[in-house]
Amino acid sequence: MTAAAITMASVLSLSACGGGEQAAQPSASGGGDKQQVEVFSWWTGPGEADGLQAMRKIFEQQNPTLTFFDAAVAGGSGDKAKALLQSKLQADTPPDTFQGHAGAELQGYIKAGDLEELNSIYDELKLREAFPEQLVEQISVDGKIYSVPVNIHRSNVLWFNPTVLKDAGVAGAPKSIDEFVAAMEKVKAKGKIPLSIGSEWTVTHLLESVLLGSLGTDGYNALFKAGADWNSAEVTKALESFKTILSYAGDPQDDWQPAAKQVADGEAAFNIMGDWAYGYFHNPPEGGLGKTSKTDFDWAPSPGTEGSYLWLSDSFTLPKGAKNRDGAVAWLKVAASKEGQDAFNPLKGSIPARKDADQSLYTDYLADALKDWASNKLAGSIQHGVAVNQPWLASINEAVGLFIGTKDVAALQKALADAATANAQ
Repeated sequence: MTAAAITMASVLSLSACGGGEQAAQPSASGGGDKQQVEVFSWWTGPGEADGLQAMRKIFEQQNPTLTFFDAAVAGGSGDKAKALLQSKLQADTPPDTFQGHAGAELQGYIKAGDLEELNSIYDELKLREAFPEQLVEQISVDGKIYSVPVNIHRSNVLWFNPTVLKDAGVAGAPKSIDEFVAAMEKVKAKGKIPLSIGSEWTVTHLLESVLLGSLGTDGYNALFKAGADWNSAEVTKALESFKTILSYAGDPQDDWQPAAKQVADGEAAFNIMGDWAYGYFHNPPEGGLGKTSKTDFDWAPSPGTEGSYLWLSDSFTLPKGAKNRDGAVAWLKVAASKEGQDAFNPLKGSIPARKDADQSLYTDYLADALKDWASNKLAGSIQHGVAVNQPWLASINEAVGLFIGTKDVAALQKALADAATANAQ
């Protein structure tokens, strides 16, 4: 487990939903007989830290005998946090609750016996009715649920520059992979970058959208079940499309932000990235690019994925042996609540996992996301912890990293099939 944590700390460096690079300074407020509740996360950057504090305020108002201890650890996608968390769990000194991506990412903790199941909380709060049925199904393990999703992010978003598309004679966002390739060819002829990419993990992020767009929701979801056929002709076709799409990519940027900026600045036409990019495009210059939606940038489902929501979710857990178990349960109830999720998500730049959100709080891109979340079929992200566990993701990232250099589809497909055989449950 320690080796896996260290490996993932390297391959997930600066992935999505990450914190800033400032060192977190845990602190506790209150005094007297108040009991601390240690909440472990990687939310230290603008927006995400604000959202966490908004939930903290509700938590302390509703629980006057408890005080919130912010144990956030800075670092993109929780790479540093996950490594520290693993050492705490192995030392039997768990935090009272910790953040993780809902889905397969938590399987290592579950198998190690580190987490309590939360079925009783789901029953008490009627969360099976509050969350979409497909979401509950995708985060359940043998009928047991081990996390409370506090938000939803979307992975399969095509960000584009309307002016660059217009100048290239592209009428709008391409709806299919074939249309996408044709559009990029037109952009290339005009001397612009057809597709911007960032560091290696962003290419795995691109791959999951191409697989979904090629195979459809049911075919994509089937890849992560025991006995799935990663050697099929359909997967081969999807990987050939991936190779073609990647051939239109510009020089890799250091991470997703500079790649997204190429679109916002009109240097590139397209970028496939999660919806955390919306805040980067839209927020004022202190925390973003200060761009105008529908003018400087626009969005659509990634090609071939309309009607499918490739999701990921930040969630909270209940570790076994928590010092303040009752306090942790109280925190989970706030994280699960409509009030808590509506306080957190508009600041975080995500939408609630709950179906009964106050829709007036979610505007512009977030309004589109809320509507699609309520109606689309769901598929779990590979790169962001839903569809595959951490060792499986490490193998996929290794295969994609090699493919970037070799462009060998057969070798990539074999590596993906081998990874599935080794890790699928």
